[in-house]
Amino acid sequence: MIENKNTEFKREYMDDIKYAVVAFANTEGGKIYIGINDNGSVQGVENTDMTMLRITNMVRDAIRPDVTMFTECAVETMEGKPVVVMTVQRGTARPYYLAGKGIRPEGVYVRQGASSVPASETVILNMIKETSGDRYEDARSLNQQLTFEKAESYFTKRNLPFGDRQKRTLNIIGTDGTYTNLGMLLSDQCVHTIKLAVFDGSKKSVFRDRKELKGSLLTQIEDAYSYIDQFNHIHAEFEGLERIDQRDYPSEALREALLNAVTHRDYSFSGPTLISIFDDRIEFVTIGGLVRGLTFDDIMLGVSALRNPNLANVFYRLKLIEAYGTGILKINESYADCAVKPQFEVTDNAFKITLPNMNYTGERKEPVAPASLKIRNQEERQENLLRLAKKQGYIVRKDVETELKVSQATALLILRNMVEKGLLFKEGSGRQQKYCIAKRPATRS
Repeated sequence: MIENKNTEFKREYMDDIKYAVVAFANTEGGKIYIGINDNGSVQGVENTDMTMLRITNMVRDAIRPDVTMFTECAVETMEGKPVVVMTVQRGTARPYYLAGKGIRPEGVYVRQGASSVPASETVILNMIKETSGDRYEDARSLNQQLTFEKAESYFTKRNLPFGDRQKRTLNIIGTDGTYTNLGMLLSDQCVHTIKLAVFDGSKKSVFRDRKELKGSLLTQIEDAYSYIDQFNHIHAEFEGLERIDQRDYPSEALREALLNAVTHRDYSFSGPTLISIFDDRIEFVTIGGLVRGLTFDDIMLGVSALRNPNLANVFYRLKLIEAYGTGILKINESYADCAVKPQFEVTDNAFKITLPNMNYTGERKEPVAPASLKIRNQEERQENLLRLAKKQGYIVRKDVETELKVSQATALLILRNMVEKGLLFKEGSGRQQKYCIAKRPATRS
């Protein structure tokens, strides 16, 4: 027998056995033989029961997450001498780490040849992604020393409990007992920020002020809204004897744009959320384009697919948001009686909301709501689909997706609406379902 990637020898019980346990659990598993010298000669263990007890206690107390279910201790006789053998399987909650060190290279070990060595940050991140899935908020936080003073304050104000049980229910604490990235986002140690900047005029040439917000996302939301509100001036007009006050921006639009930027951003990227305040507009730029499967028209209709559903759930419980998918609609509704309209722009990796200053009288440097991003007229959509149905004899959901360049969810909404209006009727079911033009009753002369 020799030491290798899956085998470790220890002459006697030593505290550094924990490094090998962590390394085996993070790599391909292995066996630790206690009572065998480095050269492979058998020395044996005098008190096997005490040795096994010390090992099991060490594994339980020194390693996180709990790896005990992937370990097993037994006594084997070799050359007539008792040897304690600890078998460690590859764990399912990698990376495993030393409780006193955290999820850092000095706390996470992997096996290289016959040695247990610190894992690189890249290896650690790959392990987290591999075991937690692709959703950022579900993955284990690299920082496990988190505090929740702001979150606790928010929950207390709303008479909601915020103990360990609630943190597990909300997925702030994962199934392995460690804090998730959602927990990190809500904690006082959140690593993501919001940057605000105020410019003179309508161009990004002269800074008047700038600010970077840190801490829990709940803190950042409060501070960002308070900062923006300083620049939401009130303008007064008189109609006869009546004074009419109007703010530069509808308060609801500012609130929804801010919450949209925080709730829907892609936190797997490290860049900040950007809020730029000009004389004629405010821009909210969020990292992360549309969620896969959605189109621009989908979100304008109110179709919602959440990138961070657990974060949205926390905001919903705290009554920061009322319902999913209503933010864009509320922003548009708040400008319904205004000549200028909000502008929404989407790229592969960013989403931008521009709120125009309703009281601005100067020349606007950037066009608002370009034609390419306007919602296509609903009646025009329906007419296109009716023409296609008349030509083909019927249409199916896939035809709607192709014709209007919308997602499956939006196609179904459009078809359901046309059926409710009596423009189409359904025929068949399942994959055979099709939609035919409804015959209208003949009129009597």
